[in-house]
Amino acid sequence: MKLSVIIPALNANHLLPAAVARLKAEGVDEIIIADGGSTPPPSGLGEGVQVISAASGRGQQLQAGAAAATGDWLLLLHADTRLGDGWREAVWDHVRDNPGKAAFFRFALDDASPAARRLERVVALRCRLLALPYGDQGLLISRRLYGAVGGFRPIPLMEDVDIVRRIGRARLVTLDVPAVTSAARYRREGYLRRMGRNLLCLSLFFAGVDPARIRKIYA
Repeated sequence: MKLSVIIPALNANHLLPAAVARLKAEGVDEIIIADGGSTPPPSGLGEGVQVISAASGRGQQLQAGAAAATGDWLLLLHADTRLGDGWREAVWDHVRDNPGKAAFFRFALDDASPAARRLERVVALRCRLLALPYGDQGLLISRRLYGAVGGFRPIPLMEDVDIVRRIGRARLVTLDVPAVTSAARYRREGYLRRMGRNLLCLSLFFAGVDPARIRKIYA
C-alpha cells in the first residue's frame, strides 16, 4: 500500500521544511506540496517531495495534489499540523480494518491554555454529533473512495466540510492520535472571536452562500 501525503500551501515556506522532515522520518512514500502561488515558491525540500502549482484556494490545491498523487491512499494535511506519535501505525490499522472508510485525527492545539482545551472539547463534540471534522484534523482516504465521492471541488473555502459531507458519517472513522495544529491564529485574534467567525462561516456555507464570499469573512 502506497501512501501519498498532500499539503496545500500558500506562503508557508517557514513551516514546510519541518513538516516535510517529520514525514520523511516516518518513511512516507510520496509528499506533494500543492502551492497556491507563494512568493517565493517552495524550494529546497529535498528528494521525494514534489511541488506543484495550483490556483489559490485549498479546494483547488487539494484537487490538483490528488490528481498528481500516485498512492493507493491519500493523506491530506495542513502545513501547520503535526501528527502525534503512533500516527503511522494508526493509519496502517485503519487501512487493514476499514478499507472502505475515510478517517481523521483528534484535534489538538499547541497551546497549554484552558481556552485551547475548551476548544478541543468543542471540536470533539462537533465531530461526535455532526461528523464534521475540519481540514486541520487531516483526512485519510483511499483513492477508490475519493473517486467515488467526486473528490475535492474547486472551491476556495469549506472544501473540508464539503467533502466529508459527501463521504458521510457511516464512512468516517476517528483515529485516536492527535493532529496538533498551531494556535497562532486563535492567540492573535482571541479564541472567542475566532470560534465565532468559524461558526459564522460554517452557518453561511450550510445556508448556501458562495464560498468565495465566505472566504472574505474567514480571512
